[in-house]
Amino acid sequence: MKTRTLGSSGLEVSAIGLGCMGISQSYGTPLATPVGVKLIRDAFERGITFFDTAEVYGPYKNEEVVGEALEPIRDQVVISTKFGFDIAGGGAPDSRPASIRKAVEGSLKRLRTDRIDLLYQHRVDRNTPMEEVAGTVKELIAEGKVKHFGLSEAGVANIRRAHAVLPVTALQSEYSLMWREPEEQILPVLAELGIGFVPFSPLGKGFLTGTIDTDTKLAETDFRNTVPRFDPENRAANQAMVDTVRTIAADKQITPAQLALAWVLAQQPWIAPIPGTTKLHRLEENIGAVDVTFTAAELAAIAAAVSGIEIKGDRYSAVNQARIDR
Repeated sequence: MKTRTLGSSGLEVSAIGLGCMGISQSYGTPLATPVGVKLIRDAFERGITFFDTAEVYGPYKNEEVVGEALEPIRDQVVISTKFGFDIAGGGAPDSRPASIRKAVEGSLKRLRTDRIDLLYQHRVDRNTPMEEVAGTVKELIAEGKVKHFGLSEAGVANIRRAHAVLPVTALQSEYSLMWREPEEQILPVLAELGIGFVPFSPLGKGFLTGTIDTDTKLAETDFRNTVPRFDPENRAANQAMVDTVRTIAADKQITPAQLALAWVLAQQPWIAPIPGTTKLHRLEENIGAVDVTFTAAELAAIAAAVSGIEIKGDRYSAVNQARIDR
């Protein structure tokens, strides 16, 4: 497995990480704990050293699974987790200093560790100044409980405000061939400030794998049922992107998923995507993207092929869409 360094922080991670959320929620029936633990350890055995979770995944359960899986190999991996929601009080954003400290103590116990390698604010809390958030994490770093600070789905202004108090190691936000908005303002700022980028949903929540179409029946508990992008009408319209990716991938003799991941990796050397999966064969397929390279002409051809395709539908429900920082 190749490695990458997130910005100027010095934090080295596997070029592709594992987003662990789907093991415990969102994509149908959660995996039983022993199955989830095995999948994470299988990922490590295949070279992945970067594992992403959050206290809200489950809630709490995902951190427990990740902690059990990685405890025997703790010093060989990078664990990222997130704070920022009032889970007991209904799930509203909450990044008050006391809440951050409480979340971190809980995460440390569930992850069976004495430090969190990369701690993200999960969503910007409009009621708590970013300077207080970054200041609290700075104190936690001084105490040795946290190593690096990250933000998730933060806009340019809050990235700058946080970075002025405490260097931000990484931003985690959605980015893929289906969602390229970060290219407009976010990526230039990350390059300027020396901040790494950790894209989640680099496969478009599974859409870019080519395994989902208008006839696909998602499980009742699958959160994509609430995502406008996955409405039947939008799925039909967005199939044009999948068909294009499938054609380009076939020409290059790789899978659509590998093309989508390799494209993300090719955008900047400080990008490390974290695709999620619950299946070993998909994990191995995703890892194969690390060895895919593109010539400048191939990247230009991909850009030209997808440039006229408009993606239909928001990427979140209205409630979650409103929580995205701009």
